[in-house]
Amino acid sequence: MSQVFRALSDPTRRRVLQLLRQGPMSAGDLSDQFDVSKPTMSAHFAVLKEADLVHAEKAGKSVIYHLKLSVLEEALLGFAQSFGIGVGAPDQQREKAGWTGN
Repeated sequence: MSQVFRALSDPTRRRVLQLLRQGPMSAGDLSDQFDVSKPTMSAHFAVLKEADLVHAEKAGKSVIYHLKLSVLEEALLGFAQSFGIGVGAPDQQREKAGWTGN
């Protein structure tokens, strides 16, 4: 869980996740959304992959990133439960919150 929160601690990485909520995007398209160098973006992608928040898929010369929302949901539910918020099983909590797990 600490890797997830490390990944979420940076505003650029949070914005990448927001962009990926709209659907898969190439590394180049994601990088174009930020005013940082490509090596810096590569480092952000590496942190997101290490936290298992994104899945990278090679498509020719491009890398396509996909959001793994279920990992984020599990981390946030675990965090909330550590404070006694929502004592049911994660699946029950998602149902109560109206989450679909996609």
